[in-house]
Amino acid sequence: MRSHISLNHALLALIVVAIWGTNFVVIKEALATLPPFLFAALRFALVFLPAAFFLKRPNVPWQQLAAYGILIGVGQFGFVYLSINGFIAAGLASLVVQTQVFFTIGLAMFFSCERLKFFQIVALLLAVSGIFVIMAHTDGDTTPLGLFMMLIAALSWAAGNIVNRHSAQTTQNLNMLAYVVWSAAYAVPPLVVLSLLFEGVPLISTAIAHMTLGTWGAVLWQSVANSLFGYAIWGWLLARYPTATIAPLSLLVPVFGMGAAFVYLGELLPVWKLIAATLIMGGLALNLLWPKVVGMLRMQRP
Repeated sequence: MRSHISLNHALLALIVVAIWGTNFVVIKEALATLPPFLFAALRFALVFLPAAFFLKRPNVPWQQLAAYGILIGVGQFGFVYLSINGFIAAGLASLVVQTQVFFTIGLAMFFSCERLKFFQIVALLLAVSGIFVIMAHTDGDTTPLGLFMMLIAALSWAAGNIVNRHSAQTTQNLNMLAYVVWSAAYAVPPLVVLSLLFEGVPLISTAIAHMTLGTWGAVLWQSVANSLFGYAIWGWLLARYPTATIAPLSLLVPVFGMGAAFVYLGELLPVWKLIAATLIMGGLALNLLWPKVVGMLRMQRP
């Protein structure tokens, strides 16, 4: 396994990160036509079909597929769509949801009874400080409710990561793309039920009737580019390079997210947003890069 990534593969990773970052602008635009739960249901329906006809169902228990599908489909993206639909700015959403890294660490340590290392505590404090900066500046674009829902989305993503990791550890040669596709089948029914309960048939009918090519393009971008292409390429890269080489590139997701929101949505970047971004991304960077830095320093010792 190579430790230094080639230029072509680095560019490929950059494309994936750019897709994941700018995806929040696509979500914001699509929500002008589609209510959140209907949007999510359409997204995961197109993740499952037609890809399920070409990818064999992974050999994992259905309970694991269901748990992952519901956590990611309903818990993560259900709350992401709800919060961006008038409760949090798209650029900030791309930043706050990255706190899933700390939720993932916390859940993993809870189940393994491990203790936080000192650098992880410092990283967590930096990120929490960034969240408090956002809380102190909630306004019409970003509300406390929107911030809370985005943190729920991050927690759901983290729980999904734990389920995913368990599946990968207990299943030999797990095809991650097939795992994502078949888990989507379990996300669609609860999303449809939530859409019927909270959005209602009249709104659903009106939204579908008014879907333009741009709206369908946004749904396809969510399902094909973000889920299928993004997960497939990221998994392919992780299979060829150490996690410490690939994972830090995900720090660019909020950069693309906030940048795209500034360019396409006109979201301002006041000093407090930049401070919050610096604190949260600084915490993420410390958590991802500190073990690598320590390892390199130890290797250089005589």
